[in-house]
Amino acid sequence: MTNINSENTIDKAVLVGIINSNQDEQLVNDYLEELAFLAETAGVDPIKRFTQKIEFPNPRTFVGTGKLEEIKTYITVHEVTVVIFDDELSPSQIRNIENELGCRILDRTNLILDIFAQRAKTAHAKTQVELAQYQYLLPRLTKMWTHLERQQGGIGMRGPGETEIETDRRIIREKISKLKERLDHIDRQMATQRKNRGQMIRVSLVGYTNVGKSTIMNLISKSEVFAENKLFATLDTTVRKVVVGNLPFLLSDTVGFIRKLPHSLVESFKSTLDEVRESDILLHIVDISHPNFEEQINVVNETLQEIGAKDKPVIIVFNKIDAYTYIAKDEDDLTPRSIKNWTLDELKKSWIAKTNYPCIFISALEKENIESFRRMLYDKVKEMHIGRYPYDNFLYPDENAIS
Repeated sequence: MTNINSENTIDKAVLVGIINSNQDEQLVNDYLEELAFLAETAGVDPIKRFTQKIEFPNPRTFVGTGKLEEIKTYITVHEVTVVIFDDELSPSQIRNIENELGCRILDRTNLILDIFAQRAKTAHAKTQVELAQYQYLLPRLTKMWTHLERQQGGIGMRGPGETEIETDRRIIREKISKLKERLDHIDRQMATQRKNRGQMIRVSLVGYTNVGKSTIMNLISKSEVFAENKLFATLDTTVRKVVVGNLPFLLSDTVGFIRKLPHSLVESFKSTLDEVRESDILLHIVDISHPNFEEQINVVNETLQEIGAKDKPVIIVFNKIDAYTYIAKDEDDLTPRSIKNWTLDELKKSWIAKTNYPCIFISALEKENIESFRRMLYDKVKEMHIGRYPYDNFLYPDENAIS
């Protein structure tokens, strides 16, 4: 597997993205900002960004010959060791670019897999990540044997390189099969654990990575779940019993979603995402201070659709209102106002009006509007509990008793 930083040294990296009709320059810059955050999370220093206006990626080298030469000149002068592309590259593109630039080439998928490998702490998470890595590696195996000469096919014409590649394919397929068996066993154990949690309502925190889910988990459950200002700080699902008023329920914090999340990771983390799939209520946490928070909402919704959890009751929690900023327009600026020119109050009115879900605006860091959030969550859990267990003898507290 690719190890970005194997010798405890900080690698210098450049980032590459393309501008086309589907993504303008501003959007690509935002995407590269996220890619830079991913690179920093992986332990790499992204010192330069390159973009090219090109409608379709070059099938051989992703970017054009001139742009590749420009990148080559820069990495030679600045001793760059890694070039990271914001899109997934084909095996042949990786090999061609490596031959041209003479350094390590990573695509977005490989970078995310590397971060997951660094973040995995438990045997379960490590197994999930290892499976995703092997599934990513298998179709790329042929192009990774750069030290072997591959000869033409035909009787008496097959060289040792072909044999070794086929041997490694078989080994990797066997590893994938064993990892799937191991995950199936873990899945059954975790399914049994979920069934044994009794009749309490189950609530899951979902959202884009690094929106503050773990901080909110700590705030509501009054526990210490690992939280850090890095992408994918949480890989393993954490479940806590929470009591609001005197009404208990289960609250789980799960892995964050991200744009272009590799399908192999979604498949590998099936048992982790089962916690979301089997929840009664989803708390969709949104970082309202992020310039592309609406796109992040769509990414999360698409992922929920993919895992079969789109139709569950949802509360949208707009977090980080303390960090929200807007750009005031000059009086003589006649261009249409964008969402970046809206005040927080305008944004609140807009989203409360446009969404079909209940929503609330908070700051988990500054503990702003937290009591209203608790009340909203309590009312939703209480409504669902009464509907499911109408004869349960809960003494529901009044509004002043919730804390």
